[in-house]
Order: sequence, then structure tokens, then C-alpha cells
Amino acid sequence: MDGAIVEALAHEIVELDEGAHPRGKVGFMLLATEQTIQDDMMRLRPDGVGFHFARVPIPDDISVDSLTDLGQDLSMAASTLLPDGSLNVVSYACTSGSLVLGEENVNRELQLGVPNAKPTSLITAVISALNHLRVKKLAVVTPYLDEINAQEKVYLEDVGFEVSSIKGLGLRKDSEMVRVPTQFIREFARRNDHEDAEAIFISCGALRSLDCVQALEDELGKPVICSNQALYWHVLDLLGIRARISGCGKLLDG
Repeated sequence: MDGAIVEALAHEIVELDEGAHPRGKVGFMLLATEQTIQDDMMRLRPDGVGFHFARVPIPDDISVDSLTDLGQDLSMAASTLLPDGSLNVVSYACTSGSLVLGEENVNRELQLGVPNAKPTSLITAVISALNHLRVKKLAVVTPYLDEINAQEKVYLEDVGFEVSSIKGLGLRKDSEMVRVPTQFIREFARRNDHEDAEAIFISCGALRSLDCVQALEDELGKPVICSNQALYWHVLDLLGIRARISGCGKLLDG
């Protein structure tokens, strides 16, 4: 009797559908030290879209050297994301890391690890979001060391933006960046706005900036972009989905 049951089950026709995420799947490559991006993405994730996460090794040290060194591990870490090949988009979700390595290098490494997905990065997301809002003159605030701020200024200017000012907090550890309160970020950004700037960019996925974007826009009367807001908007745009969430700034409001 048992043998007959096993044989019958073995020949059962299994019905499959598109799964829980028929609208698309996005992979995010996070730093091993990252503690903010995953929460922000899952909080905003729309129905029918899958968000998947992997991590690349790095010490608790955000510097030009450490961000450069991790580039060699990016493709291997990315290859652990959904090895069935069903990812549609894969993003290196680190603003400073993607600008230090450069978009071309990041995309090449991601394609090696996830050849079927569209490769992108957080700095690409920011550039795309700023272009979408048609702003060129920026005030930039960051938690970074001056060495990273200098590279970020050059990078943004090389792709056509005018950085009216850039100011960092001088933090080196990701574990400290994640502990900067949202209210402090808001005040820091407000204090370092520039009269010539058409928009403010709060750089870094580790900062808890998402909750102060709308308040800053209302106060200053200009668009405010933060890394995780831009990342969310960008990956959905690559899936052909228009992100609409109220209370998170002009970029997501329509």
C-alpha cells in the first residue's frame, strides 16, 4: 500500500504560478555593516515586487581604501542572490562605495555575478533621480570623511551637476552613521543648505534620512533627495513601475 501511494505522488502534476512577485525581483548588494537600507526598502516595497539582499565583506571602516578593496568581492557576493536567474535588477546599494569604484566597474562586477539582471548602483540612482527632477545645482550633506566628500563632489560635477556646497560629519564607522538621529540629520541638512542650490542631497544609505525628507522640503521649498528614497524610486523605474508614496518628498509623490 505504501509503495502505491509513493508511486502516485511521484506522478502528480504540480501546478505552478508566477510566485509571490510577478511584477519583478530586485537584488540589493549591501555592505556587511549596513543596518538601514534593508529596513527602508522593505517598508516601502510594493505588492508583487520581491526585494532580496546579500552582503559583501567590509570592516566597520568607511574610507576610500576600504570601499576600493571590497570591489574584488562584489561579483562573488552578488552571485548568491537567487541563483535560479530570476532577478530582474541588481543594485550595489552603497552611495560612497559605488562612486569610489565608479559605475562602470560596479556594473561589470554585478553582471559577472548576476548576468541576467540589469546592473545599477546607488550613485546611479541618485543621478537618475536628480535628472528626473531637473535640478543641477546641489547642496550635499554626508556623514563621510573629507576624502570621500572630495571624490563625491568631483563625481557629481563630472556628470553635469554643480555642487554649491558639500559638508560631512567626519564619521568613519558605519556603526556610528546608523546612530545619527533623524532630527539631527534634518537640522544638519537645513544648516548646510546653500542659497544657490536648487535641491539638497543627503548622501548615504546608512543615514535614517527618509523620515525627514518631506519636512525639509516643506521648510525649504526645494526638492530634497536622500539615498534610500532615490534607490527605491530608481529600482522600481527599472522594473517599469512608477513609485507613488506620499510623505517622502517630491520624488515619490507622483
